Amino acid sequence: MPKVIHDKDNCIGCGACASICPQSWKIESDGLAKLEGSKEKNGKWISEIHESDLDCNLKAEESCPVKVIKVEK
Repeated sequence: MPKVIHDKDNCIGCGACASICPQSWKIESDGLAKLEGSKEKNGKWISEIHESDLDCNLKAEESCPVKVIKVEK
């Protein structure tokens, strides 16, 4: 199952991920992106995603200006 890794500490809150893939990403009240269903591990937020959400998360990864989103297939 694919997974998404988010380095939230370096997120700038541009909102591109939430615009492109709203089923997986939200902007929180602190202005930073949150990966839905993720759990923190070693300073990164990780979530397994369904194959049906893979394409939009890959687009979110590509759109992130600070490259804090990584999708592993």
